[in-house]
Amino acid sequence: MYQKILLAADGSDHSIRAASHAVKIAQIDQGTIDVVYVVDSKTSKENVLHGVDKYEVKKVRQERIQPVIDVLEAAGLEYETHVVHGEPGPAIVEFANRNEYDILVVGSRGLNQLQTMILGSVSHKLAKRVECPVLIVK
Repeated sequence: MYQKILLAADGSDHSIRAASHAVKIAQIDQGTIDVVYVVDSKTSKENVLHGVDKYEVKKVRQERIQPVIDVLEAAGLEYETHVVHGEPGPAIVEFANRNEYDILVVGSRGLNQLQTMILGSVSHKLAKRVECPVLIVK
């Protein structure tokens, strides 16, 4: 049923829990998981302006999502990671719709501390605009 799974991850506790649910879904029908991590434009520009070494940037990004990767590797599932640039909501929507996933799994909130009282704005945008079913994990 859900063999092509997209997991939106930012390294937050919610995305780690979402990874656990993505694993359970993938195990049902031997599905594969694609992990998408979005680098927002502001962060990307700051890295360039401050002359941050591209290898250091890649290392920091990998460290941020490593707990999510650890969950997938512990389960022994096939996965692939994708780094996209842009505003998280629209970038994930475009990526998900372009690649025709069976389901998108996302945490209810990410690293943005301003959204602790309501459903995160990114997960809300995804639920409204992604063309496949969306599982929001709290």
